[in-house]
Amino acid sequence: MSGHSKWSTIKRKKGANDAQRAKIFTKIAREITVAVKASGPDLETNSKLADIMAKARANNMPNDNIMRTIKKASGEAGGENYEEITYEGYGPSGVAVIVETLTDNRNRTAGDMRHYFDKYHGNLGQTGCVGFMFDKKGIIIIEEEAVSDEDALMLDALDAGAEDFAAESGYFEITTAPEALNAVRDALKAKGYHLSSAEVEMVPQTTTDLTNEEDIKYMLKLLEMLEDNDDVQNVYHNWGNPVEE
Repeated sequence: MSGHSKWSTIKRKKGANDAQRAKIFTKIAREITVAVKASGPDLETNSKLADIMAKARANNMPNDNIMRTIKKASGEAGGENYEEITYEGYGPSGVAVIVETLTDNRNRTAGDMRHYFDKYHGNLGQTGCVGFMFDKKGIIIIEEEAVSDEDALMLDALDAGAEDFAAESGYFEITTAPEALNAVRDALKAKGYHLSSAEVEMVPQTTTDLTNEEDIKYMLKLLEMLEDNDDVQNVYHNWGNPVEE
């Protein structure tokens, strides 16, 4: 369920133009800043920063950008101060939506979120209104073209501690417990697998399908506006039959 939207996101990023890549880099830079402020710039002692660095490189973020962000966050001024805020709400026809943000202005971000949900036939809810409908899971995506032996990958993943393995169209999705993600990721990388992504995500327990064309149009627009917002880091939903891009 999460893999479908995750795979679409990966494909979009691979085909991103310069402006879109700049937005991706801005979002990752914010994550780096928060991680450095929380636990310092040493990758040996800051596992969160190490994870973000892997994500930055997977998205081809220039090393100069990465190091500049780390240096700025480590300095006396410390760069910007970002606050983590999660918003929950409903899209058209009751699709559950979770939005994770990093913001330096909570009033601006809250206003943006409320505007997007209202404009595209949804509504912003209270904290916890849809969170119970999702499970936190580690999700690893490996592109089909990067794997020569599917059975070997499945066995390697399960041996490393994965909970589940699924072969989808164009990619493989490996599911882990959140606390096991790093161990499974590192074990697969050690065996030479190229991972497209490895992150802890919110996975929906059930899905909601949209059949009305207007609902689909507004849901797509809501997701587009959320993902285009610099304050938004991640968007999760339980739309079960999203349109492939």
